[in-house]
Amino acid sequence: MPNPWLRELRRVLIWLALAGLIAWPLGYPMTAILLVLGGYFIWHLRNMYRLYHWLRGHRFHPPEASGIWGEILDMIYRLQVRHRQRKRRLSGLIKRFQAATEAMPDATVILDDYGAIEWFNAAAEQQLALQPGRDQGQRIINLIRYPQFKHYLEEDSPTLPLRMAAPGDPGLMLSVRVVPYGSRQRLLIARDITQQLKLENMRRDFVANVSHELRTPLTVVNGFLETLNDDDTAQYPPHLARSLELMAQQTSRMQHLVEDLLLLSRLETDRNAPPHEPVRVAAMLAMIREAVEPLIEQKDQQLHIQADQALFIYGAEKELYSAFSNLITNAVRYTQDGGEISVHWYQDGKGTHFEVRDNGQGIAPQHIPRLTERFYRADTGRSREVGGTGLGLAIVKHVLNRHQAALRISSTQGKGSTFSCDFPENLLVEAAR
Repeated sequence: MPNPWLRELRRVLIWLALAGLIAWPLGYPMTAILLVLGGYFIWHLRNMYRLYHWLRGHRFHPPEASGIWGEILDMIYRLQVRHRQRKRRLSGLIKRFQAATEAMPDATVILDDYGAIEWFNAAAEQQLALQPGRDQGQRIINLIRYPQFKHYLEEDSPTLPLRMAAPGDPGLMLSVRVVPYGSRQRLLIARDITQQLKLENMRRDFVANVSHELRTPLTVVNGFLETLNDDDTAQYPPHLARSLELMAQQTSRMQHLVEDLLLLSRLETDRNAPPHEPVRVAAMLAMIREAVEPLIEQKDQQLHIQADQALFIYGAEKELYSAFSNLITNAVRYTQDGGEISVHWYQDGKGTHFEVRDNGQGIAPQHIPRLTERFYRADTGRSREVGGTGLGLAIVKHVLNRHQAALRISSTQGKGSTFSCDFPENLLVEAAR
């Protein structure tokens, strides 16, 4: 297809040439050429005027035109057609998105960069007590006046959802998550977890009740087994003596499991803050060392403890003892014979830290995020060999949560693992230094 500009230029040159030839015998060739150029200029002004009024009038079909202006108007018309098609498709996508979001049972709110509400679905009206028309354009922290909600929105990249009561119904519990998307926008999703929490409470109550019921019979059975095993006058056949030994081992294991379940249940259900008492961690670690010394000698391992004697923190001594003891005992159990375990209690510019490092077999990366789940085992067969209840790290996580601390786990297979507990500065006992 020939270039329309070249075609227009050729047409203008032909008109000028014809005007010059016709006017040449009369002696006014330049006057004829200027008249043709003037008419050409007026033609352009007329088409520009028609283009202006067409665009201003928002009419869809362009006015009729010839020459280069016909090409220009036709190109603009085709662009308009494509624009309308894209707009129609985008509008359809938005309508389908809104329809799908409206059907979601989760409350969904679109927020701009300043936290103002741009749009929300019907579930948000019920669960977050938002009203259409009135609340759009309002900052959501002015409508949901919970301090923890405000702090959650101000976090740069929150990883865990926020649990809070529904603004319109305190008996309704919501799990709130904020996800950044688009051009500096955020999507707030609130899910009703009331039934889930009820089931969790039922599960905790069931475990606690069963554990309480098991404690007494296990104590009785263990007492009788100890009496039989400690009776020096009794002569048992070898097979019966072995049976009594296995019964005692399994009863002791069940007792430890029940005690861990009761402790974990208490940690999960206790909503009160832990006692605010100074804890001498260095002395506590010395006690833990004495408790695990027989197992260390049995496995010919080396346990190095480096603890700042003057570094105290506020907290619940029994809970911290349980957490630190579980971490050290796990390191001893899962480190091979002849291995080394290092324990470090120290302070730096980022806070106060308790660290347990071993040179054992390490943990595969896919297991690390789930290690603090109750009864989760990275290596089931090996875990049964070394003993343990599978609740140790779950207890550690809950104890640290109650002390506003965090657990970090790093491991390399074949080289060992490091478990670090990071405590906030506000738990540090300044007077002890």
